[in-house]
Amino acid sequence: MKGTEHWTKKKGDIKLFLWHKPSTAAGAARGTILFVHGSSMASQPTFDLQVPGRPHSSAMDWFAERGFDTWTMDNEGYGRSDKSRPINFDISNGADDLEAGSRFILEKSEHKQLHVYGISSGALKAALFAQRHGERVARLALDAFVWTGEGAPTLVERRKRLPEFQARNRRPIDRAFVNSIFNRDHPGTADPATIDAFATEILKLDDSVPTGTYVDMCSKLPLVEPEKINVPTIVMRGQWDGIASFDDLIEFYKRLPHPDKQFSVMEGISHASFQQKNYMSVYHLLHAYFTMPEPVYRG
Repeated sequence: MKGTEHWTKKKGDIKLFLWHKPSTAAGAARGTILFVHGSSMASQPTFDLQVPGRPHSSAMDWFAERGFDTWTMDNEGYGRSDKSRPINFDISNGADDLEAGSRFILEKSEHKQLHVYGISSGALKAALFAQRHGERVARLALDAFVWTGEGAPTLVERRKRLPEFQARNRRPIDRAFVNSIFNRDHPGTADPATIDAFATEILKLDDSVPTGTYVDMCSKLPLVEPEKINVPTIVMRGQWDGIASFDDLIEFYKRLPHPDKQFSVMEGISHASFQQKNYMSVYHLLHAYFTMPEPVYRG
C-alpha cells in the first residue's frame, strides 16, 4: 500500500517528518490513528514494516484496510526529522513533537480528535501529550508503558549506564543492539526474519539515536500524572515485558479518572509488540478498543 510523506515545523524552523497511509475501505474513515515510536528506532520501521512471508506485518496497512486513516511521525532527533539541535531529545520534547504533528494532521483530517497509540518511551510521550492536550485525543493506547519504574528489571540494568547516557546526546545502535531488544526479556517471542528485517530498516535511517528518553526513564520518572489524563485509555502490557512492571502499571491504571479504561496483558509478548510472533493479537486488541461504540448511557 502506498503512503505519502509530509513535513511540518515546530518552534519556527525545526522540521518534522510525517508518514500517511489513508483508509482503503469503502466509505468514510472510521477514525484517525497517530502511531508514536519508541527510544531506539524511527516511525516507519516500527509501524510500516514489510516482511516477506509475514502477512499484515505493517500495522498501518492493517488498520488502513479496516477503515482507519493512519499516520506516524519521526520525533525530532530520529529518522528523517531534524537532528541539528545539540540536545538529547527527551520525553517532553517528544510530546512537543506530537503537539505539532497532531495539529498538522487534524488540519487535514475529517475528524476532530485522534486515536493515539504509543509504544515504550513513545507511550510516555503519548501520555504526556494527552495530559497536555486531551481535547485532541479520542482514545489513548499505552503499550509497554512505565510510570514510576518500580519493579522494572530492564531499567535496573539500564541505570548502570546512566552516567554514560548523561554524558552525550546520542548513543550508537547496530544490528546486535536491535537483537538485544528481543533477547533481554524472554528470547523466542519474535522470529529471526522479522527481527532482521526490523534491524535493516532501522539502520537505514539511523546509526545512533538520542539518549534523552533513556536518561528520563532511568532518572526522572514519573513524568506523567495519571489523574490529569482524562481521556479513554487502554494500558497494554506484554506478558514478559521487563520495562512495564505489572504492579506499577496497575497503580497507574487505578488513578486514571476516565471511566472508559481497560488493562490488558498480552500473552507470549515481551517488549516490541508489533514485531512479536503474536502481533495479530495486539492488532485485534487495539482495533477493538478503537472501534468501541459510544455509550448510550453515562449516568
